Amino acid sequence: MSRDLAAFTRIAAMDHGLCVVNTVRVDGTIQSSVVNAGVLVHPTSGDQAVGLVAVGGSAKLANLRKQRRLSVVARSGWQWATVEGDADLIGPDDPWPGIDAEALRQLLREVFTAAGGTHDDWEEYDRTMAVERRTAVLVTPVRTYGVSPE
Repeated sequence: MSRDLAAFTRIAAMDHGLCVVNTVRVDGTIQSSVVNAGVLVHPTSGDQAVGLVAVGGSAKLANLRKQRRLSVVARSGWQWATVEGDADLIGPDDPWPGIDAEALRQLLREVFTAAGGTHDDWEEYDRTMAVERRTAVLVTPVRTYGVSPE
């Protein structure tokens, strides 16, 4: 069982970090949404993780608070890579040991840039993240797989 994120990183970058994230609803059905995701170092474990940012109050956050398991799929053409794992939620409504408000602000920026994002006004970005109660979702890979000819 592979946990290597190299193929995921390469393929996600080919389409500006656009990925599909799949979470499990309370009734056991799957909820999918399109997000921007990228690979970064988890701020407390030091391991590589797939990161995305979720709006406070979103269905994916509600699902993840009940069931931490999810998958994230990156694709470009016929190449694709899936990461399955458990999510750590770090945000204003999901406090994390050792992550204060300043560390959260920096983490949200790191996730955004890992997913290929850029911004002309980081102070405005920070304000928007706070108002929307954005949460960093960090997926520690349990399994990776896909089709990625090199």
